[in-house]
Amino acid sequence: MATTDKPARKPNAAFMKPLTPSATLAAVIGPDAVPRTEVTKKIWEYIKKHDLQDPANRRNINADAKLRPLFGKDQVSMFELTKLVNAHLS
Repeated sequence: MATTDKPARKPNAAFMKPLTPSATLAAVIGPDAVPRTEVTKKIWEYIKKHDLQDPANRRNINADAKLRPLFGKDQVSMFELTKLVNAHLS
């Protein structure tokens, strides 16, 4: 019986390219250029560290003073998060 060895999956280069955060985003994650995946990870670390998930609906994120300029409103859903953050990367 032959085994089918799949080649190791390569990460998409577009996701791994370091991007520079805007000043607004840098206030949350720092000024260093990082890949998109790391940006999302750092934002979630910040959200959890500051307990910003809505206790009634954990899919919503409540903005604090640093996140409000990034989001443009007081609360966003986790599904909006990536779209809003991408506007602050170049």
